[in-house]
Amino acid sequence: MSASGTGLGPRVGETVERFELEKAWLVDPVSGREGAGEIVVVDGVLESVNWLEGDEAAGVDDRGVVVAPGFLDLHVHFREPGFEDAETVASGCAAAAHGGFTAVALMANTSPALDEPGVLERIRLAARASGSPVEVHAYGAVSAARGGEQLSAMGELADAGVLGFSDDGAPVKTGRLLRSALIYAGMLGRPIVEHAEDTDLTAGAEAHEGYVASVLGLAGWPAAAEANAISRDIAILADALGDEPRARLHLTHVSTAAGLELVRRAQASGLPVTCDVTPHHLAFMDEWIAGSRRWAWEALGPDGAARDPWADGVLTATPYNTSLRVNPPLATAPDAAACLAALIDGTASAVATDHAPHTTVDKEVEFGRASNGISGIETALGVLLALVDAGKLPLVRAIAALTSGPASVVTGWAGNAGSAAARPRGLVEGAPADLVVFDRSDSWQVSEGSLRSKGKNSPLLGRLLPGRVLLTIAAGRLAYEDPQAGED
Repeated sequence: MSASGTGLGPRVGETVERFELEKAWLVDPVSGREGAGEIVVVDGVLESVNWLEGDEAAGVDDRGVVVAPGFLDLHVHFREPGFEDAETVASGCAAAAHGGFTAVALMANTSPALDEPGVLERIRLAARASGSPVEVHAYGAVSAARGGEQLSAMGELADAGVLGFSDDGAPVKTGRLLRSALIYAGMLGRPIVEHAEDTDLTAGAEAHEGYVASVLGLAGWPAAAEANAISRDIAILADALGDEPRARLHLTHVSTAAGLELVRRAQASGLPVTCDVTPHHLAFMDEWIAGSRRWAWEALGPDGAARDPWADGVLTATPYNTSLRVNPPLATAPDAAACLAALIDGTASAVATDHAPHTTVDKEVEFGRASNGISGIETALGVLLALVDAGKLPLVRAIAALTSGPASVVTGWAGNAGSAAARPRGLVEGAPADLVVFDRSDSWQVSEGSLRSKGKNSPLLGRLLPGRVLLTIAAGRLAYEDPQAGED
C-alpha cells in the first residue's frame, strides 16, 4: 500500500463497505504481537487478520505502513458548550480522527460546567450532529460549577453515563471535598480524575521553577506543587478506602520525576491509583520557552543531567512562544526522561494528550497572561514516533500507551465495565473495525492549514513529524482519510 493509495470512497461517517490491506505491519497491543500481516474489512467489520510468516513476510517491516487499533484519549478539551470559538465537538472529533483517535474523553470545564446531565446531553447531541463516528465520552465535574464548595449531582451524572469525575483545569479544592468525592464516586463505580496542583505554591507562576525560568525572568512554579498535591491525594485515597474500598484515583498529566515516584510507590503498596503522561511532557521541556526545539532526550548529557541550551547554541526559535504555556508547566529534560521511564515500566498506564485548543486572542498576549494549553491531539502520534525513531520507546509500547493502556485504566473503573471505552482495543476478528493506518516512511508538516482543530496553538507549527495518518476507521465507519488518497 502506498502513502496515498487508500481510496475508500465513502464519506466521513459512512460504513466502510470493503477495505483490504496487504503486506502491512500490524501491531496488536492486547496480545503484544507485531509483525507482517494483512487485514480485510467488510461492511464495517474486521473480517480477517492474517499474520504473515516466512517468505510471505519478506520485505515488510515496521518502517512502512502500520495498522493499529484506534487510539483512546483519556483527556481532551473540546470546549463546547461555552467556548466554541476555540473548539467545537465537531472540530475536535475531526482533529481526533486526523490524529488516529477513535474515542475521546472530554473534561468538564465547559461553560456551563458539566455538573448535571443536561450538559452531557448537549455534548452528545453535538457529537451526533457532527456526523463523526469518533466516540465521545465525558467526565462530570466533581463539584457544582467546578466551584470547589459542594459535590455536583454525581449520582445523576453516573446514571447518565459519565466515565468519572474531574474538576480538571484545577485540583479538587479541599481535602475534605476530595475525600467525600472519592467515597461517593467509589460507590458509583467511577474514579476521581485529579489535576494535581498545590495552588498555594503556583499563584502567579509562569514557568517551571529553575534555571530557564530565572534566565527568562519568569515567575517559577516549583516541582513541589505537583508532589505536594499528589501526596495529599494519595493519603486521602488511602484513608477513604477504609470507608469505600471501591474508591479509585487517576492522576492526569503527571509531569515531574518527584510526582511519578510518589505514584510508583503508591502502586507498589497496593493502592488503586493510576496515572497518565502527555506527549508534550515526554518530548518538550522548559528550554523550549527560550527558543530550543531539540527533543527532551537530546538535551540530556552523559550523566543524565540537562545540558545548557545557551551554551549548546540550540536556541533557534523565537522565545516566549505562548503555545508552550501549559499546566502543569514544561519541566526539565530529566523530568521528561522520568515520564518516559514511567511509561515504559507501567507506572503511567497511558499517554493522554490534554488537547487544549485556544483562540489567538487567548494566546497572543504576554507569556504569563496566556491561557494554558497545547492543541495536541493531532501531533501525539508523531511525537511518540519520534521517540520510537530515536530508539527510546518500542513501537508496540507506544501503540499500547494510546490503546490498550488507556482502555485498561477505564476497565479498572467498575462502573464503566460495559462502556465502549473499556473494550480492550486489539485487532479482533469479527468486531466492528476500529483502526488507524499510518505510514512511518512518510512525514507531514504541522501547519495551521494541516490541523483540523480550530486551535492552532502548537509549538510544532512548521515542523515535520514522522508517521502520516492515512486512514482512521471508528466502529466500522470512516472517520478520516488522507486527502491525497487514491491519487497514485
